[in-house]
Amino acid sequence: MAIILLVVAVLCLVAVFRELKAKNFFAVGFAGISTLVFGWFSIMTILSELNII
Repeated sequence: MAIILLVVAVLCLVAVFRELKAKNFFAVGFAGISTLVFGWFSIMTILSELNII
């Protein structure tokens, strides 16, 4: 699960840069928020599985 979330976060990060190049700031906002959310869930899932938190 964590690996899938991490892959999605990386794809969202790629979308942020692609949309910045296209100057589509509405899409940059959504992709940026998605990057933060999926990245956070990925990191928290990894930490939870390693019993760090």
